[in-house]
Amino acid sequence: MNMDNILAICAGLALLLGPPAFAADSVELEFSYAGEPVTTEDLLKGTDKTDGWYMYGGNYANWRYSPIDTINKDNVSKLAPVWMFQTGLTGQLSGSPIVADGVMYVSAPYNNLWALDAKNGEVIWHFEHDMPSDLILCCGPANRGVAIKDDLLFMATLDAKLLAIQRSNGEILWTAELEDYKKGYSGTSSPLIVGDMVITGIAGGEYGARGFIDAYALTTGERLWRRYTVPSEGEKGVETWAGDSWKTGGGPTWAIGTYDPQTDLLYWPVGNPSPDWNGGVREGDNLYTNSVLALDPKTGEMQWYFQFTPHDMWDYDSTNGIVVDDIVVDGKTVRVLMQPNRNGYVYVLDATTGAYMKGFQYTDRLTWSTGLDANGRPQVNPEAVPQAGEAGDPVCPGLSGGHNGSWSYAYSKSSELMYVPSVESCMGVFKEDMVFIQGTPFWGGGPSTPETDDGSSYGILAAIDPVGGEVKWKYRSEYPFVGGALATAGGVVFSGDQDGYAFALDDATGEELWRFQTGSSVRSQPITWEVDGTQYVAIGSGMGGLVPGLSGAPEKGTNGNALLVFALPKTKWFWE
Repeated sequence: MNMDNILAICAGLALLLGPPAFAADSVELEFSYAGEPVTTEDLLKGTDKTDGWYMYGGNYANWRYSPIDTINKDNVSKLAPVWMFQTGLTGQLSGSPIVADGVMYVSAPYNNLWALDAKNGEVIWHFEHDMPSDLILCCGPANRGVAIKDDLLFMATLDAKLLAIQRSNGEILWTAELEDYKKGYSGTSSPLIVGDMVITGIAGGEYGARGFIDAYALTTGERLWRRYTVPSEGEKGVETWAGDSWKTGGGPTWAIGTYDPQTDLLYWPVGNPSPDWNGGVREGDNLYTNSVLALDPKTGEMQWYFQFTPHDMWDYDSTNGIVVDDIVVDGKTVRVLMQPNRNGYVYVLDATTGAYMKGFQYTDRLTWSTGLDANGRPQVNPEAVPQAGEAGDPVCPGLSGGHNGSWSYAYSKSSELMYVPSVESCMGVFKEDMVFIQGTPFWGGGPSTPETDDGSSYGILAAIDPVGGEVKWKYRSEYPFVGGALATAGGVVFSGDQDGYAFALDDATGEELWRFQTGSSVRSQPITWEVDGTQYVAIGSGMGGLVPGLSGAPEKGTNGNALLVFALPKTKWFWE
């Protein structure tokens, strides 16, 4: 028996012997555990504090990059499963776990939350939020993760609440109501901690719900400020909405923002206007939808904005992650903000002023626009504008992106490249008249369904050079990428595809170095940490379909969620 066979057998045993599946309503408290409080200093260190993973993006700059290099290009092929945790739930397992002081906090669909022993996956406690029976959801019951500070965890809920949960036992300390869920509001993203504030956005743009960003006091749940993303009557920017269309203008903020301690600015990406596809009823640029807002974190006052897709008619949410770093532009070091947008362009902005610096295409196909002008404003292709009646010729990118704010990408400080999983697809679109009824979808049209059925949709993981303004390499999959990415100092990029494979790529060339079939589509955001010289990588899988009929990906395992943790084998003879 060769070593490959031994590895395969042991990998299977590790999975079979993992913790059993738990029904969401039957898990009992095992024991309580808190660990050391997570301080502001811990959060400021981010992934430089390598014994855990303390926030959604790894650090405040949102890099999803780890300086750990124990797992590297030379040995990642030996990676094997250590333990597996099954939630017993259906729906998208799309979160990014938190690891602190030996405990992993894993959120799952329908606002379930587990505290697990990070060494073996054993349950410490389980929390399930009590949901109303009349939830209004656009896009599934996902939760993308929790935030941590001191001895508390913070979770946004599908019924538009913000919860403070005690790390020791999973009990609620306080609850704040973000908005009335019956209006279409919901919370799906991880909150962001800035000092002693918990900051969160809101979903609901598909229901005409007016978007906002909220800040709450960490210990009491008192709301400190609110920044609406669509101006109201008498406010600057309302003139970019025809008539009173601002009242149902959307502008959701359902993805997490980025805080930069260097500029002391909070950058929050904003989603699509409403109705999505009928721009004729809301003529104008529709500020501040499809934009990034730079806010004073103390007050919520807007310092500047940049709009990526003015007067969006293709549902190109700009909720993709925001990355901040110092790069060299024209011989000068500049603090910049970077985003691979859902509309198919990469943008580089001055992080202090919001000035447009650079933009270029990263998707294989882009037909809705003929290019960007000197200020970064897209030039719209008139043939791509939605028309009444049947869907017209396919428009690229399709409804799913490009890269989509539902999942993450990585920026490596080692290679200074962005690693962006995306969906290559196109769609026909149409518009239609629609009467607004609160709490019901307000789309004003839609895409053709399915987007493609001839194999022309696929996945691309692109390595993007924001300094050179080019794509260095592309790794292609038959199936779309609808999960996030992780980069490490070991020169490895981790991600997963809709066919259920977790994989690792060489960050310089895109060569595949390792893959593992998880049993279900990968929608989650991979993380890594190190304890006692061992580096661990966690990747979740479960329910990967983003758009019905998008790719024809196999239906294997779509009804189960599982989190898998990998490491290098410790026994030398085992793999040499």
